[in-house]
Amino acid sequence: MTAAGTPVAVVTGASSGIGAATARQLAAAGFHVVLTARRKDRIESAAAELTAAGHQATAIALDVTDRPAVDAFAASLDRADVLVNNAGGALGADPVATGDPADWRLMYETNVIGTLNLTQALLPALTASGDGTVVVLSSTAALSPYEGGGGYVAAKHGAHVLAETLRLEIVGTPVRVIEIAPGMVKTEEFATTRFRGDTDRAAKVYEGVAEPLTADDVADTITWAVTRPSHVNIDLLVVRPRAQASNSKVHRTP
Repeated sequence: MTAAGTPVAVVTGASSGIGAATARQLAAAGFHVVLTARRKDRIESAAAELTAAGHQATAIALDVTDRPAVDAFAASLDRADVLVNNAGGALGADPVATGDPADWRLMYETNVIGTLNLTQALLPALTASGDGTVVVLSSTAALSPYEGGGGYVAAKHGAHVLAETLRLEIVGTPVRVIEIAPGMVKTEEFATTRFRGDTDRAAKVYEGVAEPLTADDVADTITWAVTRPSHVNIDLLVVRPRAQASNSKVHRTP
């Protein structure tokens, strides 16, 4: 149960990486964090750790692409003040000419439709809170294409324009729409998942880069944006490691 007056932050994709780090940092900032992901065991373990540390946390298994499950999840919440749409990811790095449509479809479903599902389902509660925030975690891929990234670029661009359009449509309501667009982030799963478990190929993404961003770096950015005064909206914040000037310009040491 949520303590009276404690704001509630829902974080999707909270079983690892940026989502898990964001849940930890928002909990430390005073939110009752609701961790959601498909991997029930991982979010339950994370919630237990947060609770043991004196924070408020609840774990609820959820597939963001399952709309009936999302609607049931939303109906189960007493309140919602913040929604962090973090669930998503990339699959493959094939050129457009040979990319697998199934990969493109799955990336669109998780990155765009998943964000749409949670946002639609929780928007009434976020509005009723009187001070709601929707966070869309996109990517620098949403803003600039790169070779071999067509499907992911298309999906993250979809998330980007979803955030932009929503902001236009709900202006005047007590809900902010924040977009965080990270560049190169080294987490335990992102590149490995993209390359279907090929750890050698995944390692080459970060090869020679002294300090790519970490999940905690991005979580810190999200938490900072969410905790600005209510009248301050961070429309779009691009965050990259110093070594990365663009998606295709990265300083690497031998």
